[in-house]
Amino acid sequence: MPSPLPSPALPPALALPAAPRPVPAAAIPDEGRIAALRQAAEAFEAAFLAEMLKAAGFGRPIAGLGGGGAGEEAFSSLLVREQASRMVKAGGIGLAETVFRALVAREAGGEERDA
Repeated sequence: MPSPLPSPALPPALALPAAPRPVPAAAIPDEGRIAALRQAAEAFEAAFLAEMLKAAGFGRPIAGLGGGGAGEEAFSSLLVREQASRMVKAGGIGLAETVFRALVAREAGGEERDA
């Protein structure tokens, strides 16, 4: 049987990253810290979504009967923030979960430093 051909080396841009180091059980944050990290990640996603909603025109004063005024301007930002928070509670766009995993990995001394 002929010997198998050697496989060509991949260029560095296509090479697979090294396997992540195992995280020691002692390095995993406790329950209270995990809850705080999840809350921080969800608050970050809510702030991000609020900015996206503002950019899309959500909360902008409506012209016409009953529209406008100092009250509407004062409370439109609160409406946008609440809408963003409810979007996160309904599942969001997945940003909170990505940020949460990166925060937990960082707390545990893992590899996800840039995520």
